[in-house]
Amino acid sequence: MDQYKDDDMNGSPIDQAMNSLSEMGIEIDKPNEMSDDEFNGIITSEVQDAIDYIDNTISQERNAASQYYRGEPFGDEEEGRSSVVSMDVRDTVQSILPSLMKVFTSGEKVVEFVPHGAEDVAQAEQATDYINHVFMQQNRGFSILYDAFKDALVRKAGIIKFYYDESVEVSTENYTDLTRESMMMLLQDEDVEASAVKETPIGEPIMVQPPVMDEMGNIIQEAVMDQPMSYDLELKRRTKNGKIKCEALPPEEFLIDRRAKSIHDATIVAHRKMATVSELVAMGYDFDMVKDHAGEDFQFDTNSEYYNRNPVATLKNYIAKDDANKRVLYIEAYVKADYDGDGIAELRKVCCMGDAHEIVRHEPYDHIPFAAFCPDPEPHTFFGQSLADITMDIQNIKSHILRNQLDSLAQSIHPRMAVVEGQANLEDVLNSEVGGIIRMRAPNMVQSFSQPFVGQQAFPMMAYMDEVKQSRTGINRAAAGLDADALQSTTKTAVAATVTAARQHLELIARIFAETGMTDLFKGLLKLTILHQDQPQMVRLRNEFVQVDPRAWQAGFDVTVNVALGGVDDEQKMMLLESIAQRQENVISQFGLDNPLVTLSQYRNTVGKIIETAGIKDVDNYFLDPNGPQAQQIMAQASQKPKKPRPEEILAQAEIAKTQAETQARIAAMNLDREKMFMEDERKRDELDAKISMEALELQAKYGTQIDVAQLKAEIEREKMTIRERGATLRQMMNNAPRGD
Repeated sequence: MDQYKDDDMNGSPIDQAMNSLSEMGIEIDKPNEMSDDEFNGIITSEVQDAIDYIDNTISQERNAASQYYRGEPFGDEEEGRSSVVSMDVRDTVQSILPSLMKVFTSGEKVVEFVPHGAEDVAQAEQATDYINHVFMQQNRGFSILYDAFKDALVRKAGIIKFYYDESVEVSTENYTDLTRESMMMLLQDEDVEASAVKETPIGEPIMVQPPVMDEMGNIIQEAVMDQPMSYDLELKRRTKNGKIKCEALPPEEFLIDRRAKSIHDATIVAHRKMATVSELVAMGYDFDMVKDHAGEDFQFDTNSEYYNRNPVATLKNYIAKDDANKRVLYIEAYVKADYDGDGIAELRKVCCMGDAHEIVRHEPYDHIPFAAFCPDPEPHTFFGQSLADITMDIQNIKSHILRNQLDSLAQSIHPRMAVVEGQANLEDVLNSEVGGIIRMRAPNMVQSFSQPFVGQQAFPMMAYMDEVKQSRTGINRAAAGLDADALQSTTKTAVAATVTAARQHLELIARIFAETGMTDLFKGLLKLTILHQDQPQMVRLRNEFVQVDPRAWQAGFDVTVNVALGGVDDEQKMMLLESIAQRQENVISQFGLDNPLVTLSQYRNTVGKIIETAGIKDVDNYFLDPNGPQAQQIMAQASQKPKKPRPEEILAQAEIAKTQAETQARIAAMNLDREKMFMEDERKRDELDAKISMEALELQAKYGTQIDVAQLKAEIEREKMTIRERGATLRQMMNNAPRGD
């Protein structure tokens, strides 16, 4: 094997296995494997063809689109005539871009991973949170999406590259006044090396061992002295922190086969760049080998797209004085080739340097780390059309119409003058000062050719071109809310229909981005995380620090992209969600949490959507997830505490106690009245008894008639017993009667 194959043995799992078998003495025969020269020839041919296709075809078209976007002159301007440029391309892109960014970044989660079964729900939710965290927080996802979307809308395609970066970072650390022991402890780290050490004596020398004398007192060994020292140390620390990285590639750095229909079926997909020697050495390449390729090629200096984007960056034949900052053409290509000779082309990662595209590393690979976004894809080809492609002709036509209008207006305000040569002062004629004097030798020596303004006749054509642009892009004044006159004397239904029709173009672009680039991007990020994160990591997700271990995840989760699309706008969606939340609250309040219709999780989801629609991302700051660990902990603590009655329960208990007190008071009053009544009856009966006895005595004394008083008292007593029995019966009936209001 040649050098670049040997260098790559440590990076490829397949090559590692082959190397292990070779060390064990097991050789695998590969009679049909490509030779080095044959493989080099195939790679060089594919790379050269892809470069030719991009530089000489696609870059030319994208460069023109960029010039239209910036409103640069067309090149046909005439001196003394208007050279104004209409900014239709930029206006269209800037009208759509904010809405696209809102669609993909306003929600709490850009993408969700869908589990295959019920047992994968927890893993899918954690993968969703973690991958969104990796993209949006660790890689500045908003800026990456903005760059990619803008490239797509203006320059046919936006490309995002995702990869696992294991580059070595070198940092310098300085320490002062160290002891020797402290310095040696720092140098024990394998990742550091001392770049500079300075010793400084401290105080007077110290006697470590006294002098040795013989019996006669003669010194036979001098005293051993030690000078205390402090050390100033400069360390160079090499850190290899592997992490997932995403970047939006400049359009001219992306290469693809001219026959490709998509990234996945292309024969070659590559990323070329002018990398510094330092960057390549940090990737693991030998410094001397990289330096030999430095300055060989200045490929981007001749690329029109790169030059027009940043003209001052292209200084031809400039080579940096520092070897580490010299630039090298580096191409990282993903090529389908039948390297092992089995008749089937396999995907291989091939790295090349220099103008000759010398292969310095190659290995089998299992995925292509690029995601592409195109707003108007063309079936069966990779590059479709951008918004610039469908509006550049409109910008050209409107610019020329506007120029002619301004020229007509200028000629009507400042008409051309006829001067009899030698009969008028030309300096006075050329002076445009208001009220300026023109000196003439005779009358009528200076005459103006007055021309009427005819530019108003072109206004209908300008309006027609705006209508054409609106029909192509879907962007109109009514949908953008820029012109109140566009909506006057219009019914609410008609306005809604206008806005909805205009939004359909935006929704289509967003849906295309979601189903193509976003899906490929997040599937790739999930795969990289599972392959390369080999130990658990503490990450703050949903305002809590959780341990994430991707090794247990499924690499084949389905991807669902959250695109805020639909037939209603934010205001209508908010009203609909609030109505749903109100109905859920009614069901929970009437039937409790055990009802068969609504759970707390569903209610929280509704409230979360309301908060997201309002533009607030972090729902957990306002409502916890009932199934989350924090909510579960709160519920567990609440279950251990005595349950406090709710306010309505306290009110009901108070009402019951009040009613019971009032009932008991009424019963006591009734009992008192009954006792009074019985006591009054007893008193009257006693009075009657006494009266009968007195009358009997009077009759007996007056008439001498013997009256049997005892019999009378017995009869009266029988009457009393009858009355008492009736009273007891009545009292019992009243006591048995129901008590209440």
